[in-house]
Amino acid sequence: MDKGTIPSRRVTIKRKTAETDVVLTLGIDGEGRAKIDTGVPFLDHMLNLFSKHGLFDLEVLAKGDINVDYHHTVEDIGIVLGEAFKQALGNKIGIRRYGFFMLPMDESLARVVIDIGGRPHLVYEANPPTMFVRDFNIVLVKEFCRAFSNTLGANLHVHLLYGEEPHHVAEAIFKALGRALDQATQFEPRAMNLLPSTKGTI
Repeated sequence: MDKGTIPSRRVTIKRKTAETDVVLTLGIDGEGRAKIDTGVPFLDHMLNLFSKHGLFDLEVLAKGDINVDYHHTVEDIGIVLGEAFKQALGNKIGIRRYGFFMLPMDESLARVVIDIGGRPHLVYEANPPTMFVRDFNIVLVKEFCRAFSNTLGANLHVHLLYGEEPHHVAEAIFKALGRALDQATQFEPRAMNLLPSTKGTI
């Protein structure tokens, strides 16, 4: 594969269950443009940040049973976003595979490390003293990350090194996730025709 034959990495994924109806379009090689409507305002804000800082073009339209709880909507969007990355990346030939970013947000500092190697596993350590932003429990950020990691097949480590204000904590995590994913999904010019694994498969 040379630079002239890089495939389009843009997909649309739809998922409809008894609890949610999600339509998501992802462009990995984008400019950070986002159009988000999930019915959960704080999640909209976080996904906008993720898109902007990862330079992903992202459109999400979701309807869920938010009259019951935000859980199903947040989790299912994580599932659909993971599936979108999985499909858009295709055979993963030429990608860097690994990504790492540490991001400060005022008093908070978050570290996100990811390996898009086909092995789903989440390590998540982020427990600020206050867990709610209005009616949004940021425990749901962990549920989002778990759903995303499992569906993409990614080894994802999220650590809050320190932080107090829950909005800042969540913002640092989503921005760092976007930045780390941008690193991991980009092509390595020195290995454009190679799979980033000694096993011959990921």
